[in-house]
Amino acid sequence: MNLDNLINLSYIIASVLFIYGLKMLGSAATAKRGNLISAVGMLVAIVATLFYRGMSYQWIIAGLVVGGTIGAIAAQRIKMTAMPEMVALLNGFGGIASLLVGWAEFYNRPTSPTFTLVAISLAVLIGGITFSGSLIAYAKLAERMDGKPHLFRGQQIVNSALVLGALALVAVFAHSGDLAAAALIALIVLSLVLGVLAVIPIGGADMPVVIALLNSYSGLAACAAGFVILNNVLIVAGALVGASGLILTSIMCKAMNRSLSNVLFSGFGAVTATGAAGSGEQQGEANPLSVQDAYYILEAARSVIIVPGYGMAVAQAQHVVRELGELLEANGAEVKYAIHPVAGRMPGHMNVLLAEANVPYEQLVVPEDVNPVMTTVDVAIVIGANDVVNPAAREDQGSPLWGMPIINVDLARTCIVSKRSLNPGFAGVENPLFFKENTRMLFGDAKKSIQALVSEFKDA
Repeated sequence: MNLDNLINLSYIIASVLFIYGLKMLGSAATAKRGNLISAVGMLVAIVATLFYRGMSYQWIIAGLVVGGTIGAIAAQRIKMTAMPEMVALLNGFGGIASLLVGWAEFYNRPTSPTFTLVAISLAVLIGGITFSGSLIAYAKLAERMDGKPHLFRGQQIVNSALVLGALALVAVFAHSGDLAAAALIALIVLSLVLGVLAVIPIGGADMPVVIALLNSYSGLAACAAGFVILNNVLIVAGALVGASGLILTSIMCKAMNRSLSNVLFSGFGAVTATGAAGSGEQQGEANPLSVQDAYYILEAARSVIIVPGYGMAVAQAQHVVRELGELLEANGAEVKYAIHPVAGRMPGHMNVLLAEANVPYEQLVVPEDVNPVMTTVDVAIVIGANDVVNPAAREDQGSPLWGMPIINVDLARTCIVSKRSLNPGFAGVENPLFFKENTRMLFGDAKKSIQALVSEFKDA
C-alpha cells in the first residue's frame, strides 16, 4: 500500500469515527464517549495529514506549540459562565481559518479551474461572515456591548444588497482573471461587514440560535476549504458540522415557536410589547420568602421540579443545587431537573453545568415531560431562569414571547423563584410569574440562597 492510499484509508477511518461520535452526542448518557471518539478521529486525520510530502514542519510545530499553549491556558482558566462566549470565539476562529486557507490557495494557484475558484470564494465569504459575526456574538454574550438588537432604517434592504453584491463578486472572481485579486479583497471586506450587520439586529434571547447557526457556518466554510485544498476528511468534517449545526438551529427555533427568518430579521426585543408583560410596569406585588420558610415548604414536598437558568451559571450554583436535590430525595421527594432547550446563552448550557455537578442523567427532563403533570407538582424551584418560565408566552398576545413553549412552573402548587431582583431576563421582557399568588420570591445570590437551604436541611 503506497502512502497516498494509506492517508486516504486513515481519512475514511477518521470520517467513520466522526459520524459515530456525532451520533453518540445525541444522548446525554453517551455524549462524553462520543466526544472522545470524535477527538480520536480528529487525531487520526491530523496525523495522516502530516504525512503529506512537501510540508513545512517547522511552521506546523510552531503553530501546534503556540495554539496548544493558548488552548490549554484557556481551558484551565475559562469559567463555566463564560462558555457561551468561548464557543462564539471558537466558531469565529474556525471561520477565519477557512478564509485564510482560501486566500492563501488563490495566491499559490492563481490559475485554478473555475470550480476551485468558486470554492475559494465560498470559503472566504462564509468564513468572513462567521468570523465577524462571531465576534459580535462574543461581545454581546460577554456584555461588552448592549445585548439588545441594533436596528436602523432600511437594514434588511442593506443586508440584501450586500448579499447580492457578494454573489456578484463570487461570479467576477471565478470568471475574470484580471480582476480576480481585486474581487477577492472586496469579497473579504464585504463578508466581514455582512457578518457584523447580520448579527447586530439579533437580540440576547436569540443568542443560543445564533451560536448554533454560526457553528453551522464555520462547518460550511471548512467544507468549502476542503474542496479548495482537495482534502477529503476536511470536506466530510465540515459537512457534518454544517449539517448538525443547521439541525440544531432548527430544533432551537422550534423550541421558541419561531422561524429562522423571524430570528434573523425580526429584531426581537427592540420594540416594546403592547401588553402588560412588555409594558415595563410592575404587574402586582411580589411575595418575598425567607430561607427558613422556603425550607418548611420544601421539607413537606413530595415532588419537586428544579428549573435552572443563566442565573445559576452566573452564581456557579450547580454543585449546591445538586446537593439540595440529593437532600430532597433523602427526605422522600421525587426530584427532576427541567431543562428548556434555550435556557442559558448557548445550546445545552444547562446540561453542561449539571453534568459538571454530576447530576444523574435520568433526572434531566424536557418541558414536554413535566408540563402535563405540573399541576400535581408540590414545588417548582426556579433558579436564575426567566424567559423560559415566563407565563406571558402563554397568556399575553402582546408579549414578544407570545407562543414560545415554556416550562409551566406557575401551574405548580408552589413556585419558589431564586433571583437577585425583579429585573427582566436577557430578552428584556417583564415576567408576571413573579407576581402570581402561588409564587414566592427568594431574593439574593442563588448560590448563597441554596447553600442556606442546604444548611437548613442538614441542621434539621
